[in-house]
Amino acid sequence: MKGSLAVTAVLFAGMWLACSPALAQQAPFAWPDGRKAAVSLAYDDALDSQLDNAIPALDRHGLKGSFYLQLSRDPVRLRLEEWRGAARNGHELGNHTLFHQCAGSLPDRDWVEPQRDLDTTSAAQMKDQVLLANVMLTAIDGQRERTMTVPCGDAVARDGNYIGLVAPEFVAIKLGNATVVEDMRTLDLHAVPVEVPVDATGRQLIAQVEAAARQGTMVNFTFHGIGGDYLAVSDEAHEELLQYLAAHQDTYWVDTFLNLMRYVRDRRTDEGARP
Repeated sequence: MKGSLAVTAVLFAGMWLACSPALAQQAPFAWPDGRKAAVSLAYDDALDSQLDNAIPALDRHGLKGSFYLQLSRDPVRLRLEEWRGAARNGHELGNHTLFHQCAGSLPDRDWVEPQRDLDTTSAAQMKDQVLLANVMLTAIDGQRERTMTVPCGDAVARDGNYIGLVAPEFVAIKLGNATVVEDMRTLDLHAVPVEVPVDATGRQLIAQVEAAARQGTMVNFTFHGIGGDYLAVSDEAHEELLQYLAAHQDTYWVDTFLNLMRYVRDRRTDEGARP
């Protein structure tokens, strides 16, 4: 009898350990159709080279990107119909604020104009600007749900952090630096880290994608110039990355950041609702 009770106790303990989320190893995060990782191709600042080079390349390969518009820039005003066309073709237009406020007091920030210095802008002013930028974006693409990339990754205005004031208006916000997301289940959707490639080769970009597959998570590229402008990646490196992603669509889910984050949000909600 004692032996039977002991065996039963061991079996019960093993079942409890297997079912305990704190002690059992979690299954990998489930991406659609069994894919191993997600890839966000994003482009900041509304640059001419994005319209001239990045969007045509994405369209050739059937891939969708996210374009974070600084709405005060001339390429928005002068090429508005082209941005509308990109949105109609399935690309995302995201919020990168009106004036791209960054902290002028930080190193190598001599390019920050005094009237656009985050150090002298209040959190309330930033909230007003970000919300107005959403209205302007809706006038361009007709969409209501939105994501944001924080300019320079600087969140602290003159009188405090402004991100909490605007976070409820966004499905997700890019804020922070990291090559590959560590854990999709614990990822803060309002502080999603990004990789900003500059002068990267195609092989280097692909290596980061492959690292995301090994991790089972995602990589968020935030490009600026493509074959021109500043903080640039060459057309050749960009093309090599796109060719690789297009050839491995069974392994990588490439979509707008908005669609990826909607999925992550809903997936985590579903997992949390399970008994």
